[in-house]
Amino acid sequence: MQRFVIILAAGKGTRMKSDLPKVLHEVGGKPMVDLVLETAQKAGVEKIVTVVGHGAEQVEATLAGRSEFALQAEQLGTGHAIQMAEPQLGDADGMTLIGSGDAPLFTVDTFNKLFDFHEQSGNAVTVLTAKAPNPTGYGRIIRDENGNVVRIVEQKDATPEEAAVDEINTGVYVFDNQLLFASLKQVTNDNAQGEYYLPDTLEILRNAGHTVGAFVMDDFDESMGVNDRVALARANKVLRDRTNEMHMRNGVTLIDPANTYIDVDVTIGHDTIIEPNVYLKGKTVIGSNVLITSGSRLVDSIVADGAQVDASHFEEAEVRERASVGPFAHLRPAAFLDVEAHAGNFTEVKKAHLGKGSKMGHLSYLGDATVGEDVNIGAGSIFVNYDGLHKWHSNVGDRAFIGSNSKIVGPVNIGAEAFIAAGSTITDDVPTHAMGIARSRQITKFDFWNRTPLHEKFDDTESAKRAAKAAFDAFLADK
Repeated sequence: MQRFVIILAAGKGTRMKSDLPKVLHEVGGKPMVDLVLETAQKAGVEKIVTVVGHGAEQVEATLAGRSEFALQAEQLGTGHAIQMAEPQLGDADGMTLIGSGDAPLFTVDTFNKLFDFHEQSGNAVTVLTAKAPNPTGYGRIIRDENGNVVRIVEQKDATPEEAAVDEINTGVYVFDNQLLFASLKQVTNDNAQGEYYLPDTLEILRNAGHTVGAFVMDDFDESMGVNDRVALARANKVLRDRTNEMHMRNGVTLIDPANTYIDVDVTIGHDTIIEPNVYLKGKTVIGSNVLITSGSRLVDSIVADGAQVDASHFEEAEVRERASVGPFAHLRPAAFLDVEAHAGNFTEVKKAHLGKGSKMGHLSYLGDATVGEDVNIGAGSIFVNYDGLHKWHSNVGDRAFIGSNSKIVGPVNIGAEAFIAAGSTITDDVPTHAMGIARSRQITKFDFWNRTPLHEKFDDTESAKRAAKAAFDAFLADK
């Protein structure tokens, strides 16, 4: 039987107090509605329709190419929202799962089990339910003696016996698609809010002789919805714990999982060690046998096998095998460190290639440059790449040596096995095997100390000390 999904994503989310549509707030590094859509895709659905309203353009841009869209221009309830999807799904035969774009924690395993249960049971609609440790505030599932759902009772309407029920409605349903849209036509807005409610279809279908069933999911935490920043933080923690456990079971050592922050799209190889207070963001890829120490933050970056990242920040950077970075280095977009290269403490690399085995130990900036193999870049060296209007590229050949406190003013080419004298400002090309030196000659002024105020300050003090010591020595001699 064909599977379809409708994602409800039209609400404003007033309690979030945000200019961003609620469903676009991130959990695990991705917009909530994106997580719901990906789960639906993995469940093998034929078509996904996302109902949009508030912030429709932003939501559509996020899901473009992966979902069809239906606009709910005026928010008149969940039943009304689903009716907006009738042009895309009204004629389809199959089963339709209805989920919410602000409930991002459901797994593909739960969706698949719900679809399978619905298809095997022959229900007109199957409600996804959960056993809640504290059901207060949730709609209770009331079943008959055969286990079929009689009704869903909201907290405010429940009798004491009904309030004691711990099986709750998660807000996810699977309907026979044709019966879904047929029953929605019978839903009215005769209620205090003047809205059309999806749960009203359950009674309509039951009164028409159809079976309304329920499937109890395994993990209550999956049903968590996000309506405010507090719930957003809780959802992030649940998904973070789930993600970290997955990596640990796959052979990654997390020294302190509670303080390690890994987005859902990050991949990590086995035998990698990650210390606390590390953030791995976006689509970052970490190889095997990597060490990432506390204070590191990597965004959409690649770290190959055997590399080490020590308290450093990356954005869209790549570090190859056995390279090392940090501590306190910054790799900006298009930074590339080749095999066994090293960018040490307080270094910055941007749109530059540091070749195999090359070293840039400390306090240096490498921008818009290609550096060959086994090059040494001394402390305090700067690749001067910007003239106020354009960025200029420089090249350094293999085994060149750049002395400390040098400035390479692009665009220049420094040949293989060339030398740059410490303190030089290089503005012209330096050929292979040559040495470039561009600095003033040293002038030494003798006896300069006696011409400075320091002479008076320190020398007078020293004379006083010597006189006092001589007097004390004479006193001791008299004794």
